[in-house]
Amino acid sequence: MAQVASIPELLADRRVWHAGQTRVPDHEGEDTGFAALDAILPQGGWPRGALTELLLPGDGVGELSLLAPVVARITQAGGDVALVAPPYLPYAPAWQAMGVNLKHLHVIEADAKHAAWAFEQTLRSGCCQVVVGWPQASDMATLRRLQVAADSGACMGFALRDRKHLQNPSPATLRLECVAQATWQVRKCKGAAVPQAVVRC
Repeated sequence: MAQVASIPELLADRRVWHAGQTRVPDHEGEDTGFAALDAILPQGGWPRGALTELLLPGDGVGELSLLAPVVARITQAGGDVALVAPPYLPYAPAWQAMGVNLKHLHVIEADAKHAAWAFEQTLRSGCCQVVVGWPQASDMATLRRLQVAADSGACMGFALRDRKHLQNPSPATLRLECVAQATWQVRKCKGAAVPQAVVRC
């Protein structure tokens, strides 16, 4: 007979959130490189082993600058980072100027039809500490698979999507919307109330 968990055991599980309470995270997040952003995120940084959605009005609004500190820090330490199906060929000198070690930055090309699949496989493999993907069409089931894959691969996944998807539900642990050039607002953060602050990064 299976053992039944007690209510306190269930509430202590990091996958369960008790509405109205801010739960103290069981592990700290990865420093974003922006103190103002770290201060409002429930884990004090990017959630590890999870999917984060960045909802954008278009390309080139500061999304890569937002991710540059964590990508630079991880690649400089010898960790691998993958870019899956980027809309444009990454400009190597710009990445180098942001402090990224190009030996540990990998670009995976995929057409729109296969971008979500390639993103999921890269997350699940656990071969990279950070995976940034541009899934064009992602329904709830696809996003759920991406979230589970990030957890399974113990990596940080970032899905860069059009902000028209803001109105749709998402299983992502964290959602940030770009409300102006390089200005971000948290729209969802699992395990805590959504902060109202807008931060410039």
